[in-house]
Amino acid sequence: MPQTMIGFLIVLLGAVFFCFQNVIVRILFNEYTVAGLLQTGGFVAPSLPNSFLLMAMRMVWVVPLVSAMTPLFYPSLWWDLRKLAQKQNRPDLMRSLLGGVFMYLYLALLYFSVGLIPTGIALTLFFTFPVFTALLSWYFFGTAPSRFRWTVMGLVLVGSALTVPQTGLTANALGVGLGIGSGVAYAIYTVLAQKSFEQVHPIPYTWISFAVTLVLSCLSLLFWTQPEAIEWGPLWIGGLLSAIATSSGHLLNNMGIRLIGATTASIIGATNPALTVVLAWFAIQETLKPLQIFGVILVTFSVALLSRERQS
Repeated sequence: MPQTMIGFLIVLLGAVFFCFQNVIVRILFNEYTVAGLLQTGGFVAPSLPNSFLLMAMRMVWVVPLVSAMTPLFYPSLWWDLRKLAQKQNRPDLMRSLLGGVFMYLYLALLYFSVGLIPTGIALTLFFTFPVFTALLSWYFFGTAPSRFRWTVMGLVLVGSALTVPQTGLTANALGVGLGIGSGVAYAIYTVLAQKSFEQVHPIPYTWISFAVTLVLSCLSLLFWTQPEAIEWGPLWIGGLLSAIATSSGHLLNNMGIRLIGATTASIIGATNPALTVVLAWFAIQETLKPLQIFGVILVTFSVALLSRERQS
């Protein structure tokens, strides 16, 4: 099998793992019949404090898993982290830590959004982040979007609008706002990453982001009021499964980038909203109206075009 095809399949499998992560969060927030066989889920209510709880439990697993897997593809992690602690590299360290703050913010908002609206819609709204990334890059780096990019950005926003649910206005409005907010936070994260990668390798930058997210999630639990009864066992199991999906997704994506390059990998990653809809339909029988499905397809196609335009 050609190396390019192997890389394509590896990155696609990584995207599937990221979709599993989001569906797992949905199940933890809401009760579903999984694969038509097992009735489970709804272990905590979809709220911001509970989003912090689930995120902290996932990061408790993620940080050691990523630390264990990193030497497989980047043995210099710990040396790079020690180097960042040196006085002359403090600005790079501070920028990396700030990136971790925005990773924490986008994950918290996305977790909350997934608990309020269908998973595919929340992910589609999140995937409007390339629009905000382009605007922020224009502001901070002076890279003005071309006419083609403005057209694609318009298609992304139209597609996202089509995915918005038309019932349950109050909860949906909050879920939609949080989904878009998570995209804005992730756009800021990517712009910070672009600047940081001039001096810092992406792997230690990502590890720092995970570590900061873990610390902030745990601190957020100080404001979390525990309900009278909570099933900790299923939550820890869900956290572990979500951590495995996150760690595997990042590992596979990085391996794929080595084979096919970051641009091609990002184009494949743009299929995430559509893959999530398919997975949610199969795993928890989550349904979408035809217009919403068209919106998901439009956003996926538009983000892929935006990624392809960078290659030209």
